[in-house]
Amino acid sequence: MREDYDAFVRTSGTRLLRVALLLTGDRGAAEDLVQDVLERMYVRWPGIEDPNAYARAAMSRHVADRWRRLSRRPREVAIQPWHDHEQDDGAAARAERSGILAHLRDLPPRQRAVLVLRYFEDWSEEQIADELDVSRGTVKSQASKGLARLRRAMDVDGGSPGDEDRGDVDERRTVPVPVPSGQRTKEADRR
Repeated sequence: MREDYDAFVRTSGTRLLRVALLLTGDRGAAEDLVQDVLERMYVRWPGIEDPNAYARAAMSRHVADRWRRLSRRPREVAIQPWHDHEQDDGAAARAERSGILAHLRDLPPRQRAVLVLRYFEDWSEEQIADELDVSRGTVKSQASKGLARLRRAMDVDGGSPGDEDRGDVDERRTVPVPVPSGQRTKEADRR
């Protein structure tokens, strides 16, 4: 039993800390969150069937409980540059990740939690609604609002050239699709 738990902590500890950091926005709070969850898991270890699911659920519940306990938004703490350790994955990927994290920390806690659980942890809307004790519609609206804010922030900071003067153009972007040789397009037919 003890060996299984130790192996889980060794293999999943870094990932749990990354998720906790995204949920809390503060390295110290994230470390405390992971510590609390791992302590609870140790006590209940023999009865836990899926440790990864249990840990994610426990972290999201703990963060949601904190919101309820305080009955106000928790104090926002900026993610410091040393919180986002660079990985050897290329300069462009690091710059993009850093930009996303910088904008993610500016979101309200509930929007940040929904986006982290939905897109970083790949949870369904129903799972998130159950964990945060909100309706599925709230999850959808928070995800939509959070993504819109992230897109606007990313467009302002690092959008494509020419994005500045696009006015009221729909935020959805079109991507040209290559046409296999031998096939004609509507534009070619008009010529």
